Amino acid sequence: MKKTVFLCGFMGCGKTTVGKVAARMLGVSFIDLDEFIEQQEGMTIPVIFSKKGEDYFRDCETEAIKQFEGKPAVVATGGGALLREVNAQAAQKAGRVVFIDTDFEVCYERIKNDPHRPIAYNSTKQQLKERYDQRRPLYEAHSQYTVDGSLSPAQMAQKIKEAALK
Repeated sequence: MKKTVFLCGFMGCGKTTVGKVAARMLGVSFIDLDEFIEQQEGMTIPVIFSKKGEDYFRDCETEAIKQFEGKPAVVATGGGALLREVNAQAAQKAGRVVFIDTDFEVCYERIKNDPHRPIAYNSTKQQLKERYDQRRPLYEAHSQYTVDGSLSPAQMAQKIKEAALK
């Protein structure tokens, strides 16, 4: 595998869990884009949001995505990373983009009350559902493959592996 696989989907859809399994199957590195940005910036995402704002964080995502072009890896993007057209184009240029399509209720149960997710932590369930409904068509439009998020992590990882090798 010579290209990067970028995983996209709503917060809590399983990108990190499944991404680690897929990376092992493919024999490549796994990178959590949010953790990568935290290391680059020397601060956590909640601190980046509070000190520099969401726009700054989104610019960090753009720069980080571009750094992975030509590097064989599985990259779990943040829930909003591939909503920006420039990020989606950079990810598609660098490799494959796979949307993990997981039901909102499943995502919500995983993310509610998580202080490390500033958007989720500071939003009501209804606000998150509206965000989910707004983002879902963009994930579909910006990805080349869709994986059913109701499958087991191993089954999803196998589908990602198949997409990566096409």
